[in-house]
Amino acid sequence: MSTRKPVRISLGSLRNLPNQLTTLRLLLSVLLFYLIASQYYIASFVMFVIAAGTDWLDGYFARRLNQVTTLGRILDPFADKVIVCGTFIFLTTTEGMRADWRMLQAWMVVVIVGRELLVTALRSFLEERGSDFSANLSGKLKMVLQCVAAGAALIYLHCLQAAVPGVPPPRWVYWFTIISIWSAVLLTVYSGVLYVWIAWKILRREHTEQDN
Repeated sequence: MSTRKPVRISLGSLRNLPNQLTTLRLLLSVLLFYLIASQYYIASFVMFVIAAGTDWLDGYFARRLNQVTTLGRILDPFADKVIVCGTFIFLTTTEGMRADWRMLQAWMVVVIVGRELLVTALRSFLEERGSDFSANLSGKLKMVLQCVAAGAALIYLHCLQAAVPGVPPPRWVYWFTIISIWSAVLLTVYSGVLYVWIAWKILRREHTEQDN
């Protein structure tokens, strides 16, 4: 029988600065999605940078002010996934992405969202058992590359929208967007496989300890 105490989440923790920034990030995501759907791509890019920037700020203030809370540990990764996965989902609805198979496609978003759901489920399961399943370097790099890919896609769509008829966007913007998207997808897959491997090793070790 587990002797772990139930986790209690105080709504009062919403009043601390890091959690307020995380909540703001969720609210900004709604405006971000509206801007993408309305084809305001430069405004979308600026909003995405601001929203992604609050992720660094809330983590910084949480450590600096010693305000790490259980609510924050839940809200922070949730807000990250809403912004990144939501942005990718809305990007796949744009003609600029659909028209070129090299750009962001629906199957890529399925891979990205599926990886996030799998790792979240594994983390919840293992941490409930008392195991450490913190984010590793590949997971953090994956997040960085996903943000770069989303930002590059928004800039590319703006260039496509502003281009003179018959004149394509700059080639470097085109290829940078493609490379960043595919790099993000590949690292997402690699990171997901690595997390599964780590989870398997943890469960195997626990099983061996129980047998002994």
